[in-house]
Amino acid sequence: MDSSSIQLADSQIDVIEHTPERLRIHFSRAIIIKTMTGSAEKTLWWQAGDLLLSQPELHGVLPPTPLTCTGGDIDDNIYTYRDMIPLPLASRGAIRIELHFHNGVPALVASGGAIALEMHDVPKYQRHIRAA
Repeated sequence: MDSSSIQLADSQIDVIEHTPERLRIHFSRAIIIKTMTGSAEKTLWWQAGDLLLSQPELHGVLPPTPLTCTGGDIDDNIYTYRDMIPLPLASRGAIRIELHFHNGVPALVASGGAIALEMHDVPKYQRHIRAA
């Protein structure tokens, strides 16, 4: 089965907006790994998109942008996505995000009642990832 996911490491964030209704994290350059059925190789792409958290409760302060991720966790009810975000993503329930950044910037930690990922435009191909 074909699958795609955002690799948090090296993905770039240029805007974080927080209101009582929503936390919007805008990835100006989300790094995407695509796996195709029957292929030993994966492909690397990038695309812009928004990670949206509804009814957010912020745990700490918002870090200043722009940021480059080093990793993190997305807790979606009983599932934890470590260092990646599945594509597509839309879920309700017990949601928690924790994103880590380069240069010692404090982590962004928040929880909420729903999460969604909205990608913009079309993915741009970068290269094949050769199997070792």
